[in-house]
Amino acid sequence: MSKVSPFTDALLAGELAHLSGVSTDTLRHYENKGVLPKPLRLSNGYRKYPPNSVDRIRLIRRALAVGFTLDELARFLKARDRGQAPCREVRALAAEKLTELESRLSEMLALRDELRAMLVDWDGRLARKGAGQRAGLLDALAEQEAGSLIAHASRTRTLRKKAK
Repeated sequence: MSKVSPFTDALLAGELAHLSGVSTDTLRHYENKGVLPKPLRLSNGYRKYPPNSVDRIRLIRRALAVGFTLDELARFLKARDRGQAPCREVRALAAEKLTELESRLSEMLALRDELRAMLVDWDGRLARKGAGQRAGLLDALAEQEAGSLIAHASRTRTLRKKAK
């Protein structure tokens, strides 16, 4: 009876990288971070990965895309690989990430509004100046504090409505 080789369906690093859409350097990085198990080594030093490594890399890439870090993911994957179920921890961290994302979105929306207001202000300044005349846009930007452009633009819109 012959032994089945552990290398039978294994993938070389280049094959795995190609199938997964990452570089071999990325594979090494994932190994070093502990999210991808160390592969078997052939006598020539080539790395051979089990076929399920493609799925593992898909998981890693998706987890990174939704905001998990490699260190966080390594902690969860190591626990899972030891037979533990870190599901509640994963869920709790995902909830924290959602809260952070919502906060950043709120900040970005406020910044968008501020930028819109700034453009309204600048349009007014430009309309009052002839071609080639300085309108002081950058000076106005330097004088404004974060958030104050919104209040100024609001006042400007109110005055324009009254003038019509």
